[in-house]
Amino acid sequence: MSTNDIGLEIKDSKVLAKKLNELLANYEIYYQNLRNFHWNVSGPNFFELHAKFEELYNAANLGIDEVAERILTLGIRPLSSFDEYIQNAEIKEAKEVDEAKKMVEIVRDNLNTLLKLEREVLDIAAEQNDEGTVSLMSEYITGKEKVVWMLSAYLK
Repeated sequence: MSTNDIGLEIKDSKVLAKKLNELLANYEIYYQNLRNFHWNVSGPNFFELHAKFEELYNAANLGIDEVAERILTLGIRPLSSFDEYIQNAEIKEAKEVDEAKKMVEIVRDNLNTLLKLEREVLDIAAEQNDEGTVSLMSEYITGKEKVVWMLSAYLK
């Protein structure tokens, strides 16, 4: 059998799933950074940033689940341990960040890393005629670009 359950070439799906697992690993570290910032933000912008970080980690949690399920749909096992996430992520854990502005900068930079990976996934999926993954990535990219714009405006 050269195709998976949804009719895509298995060899192609393995390549795509590898990149999706990389995205998943980065998403997980991004998510945990947001939880960290939500818990530890302080200062005059506490209320707005506390709420924004919660909004973003809730959205990230949904994205994590969708990416993992897309990997499964392609017939591949998603990464599922923190060790795997740390080994496969470009995004680094944000430890002991106390300054609110620095937290926002890290979130913006993490989002740009996710955007880069999502564009790579989009290109691979488009080459493979994988409309399901293309559609998912297009939605993610549009949403993240808006958040990056807003965070950049906040930092000015």
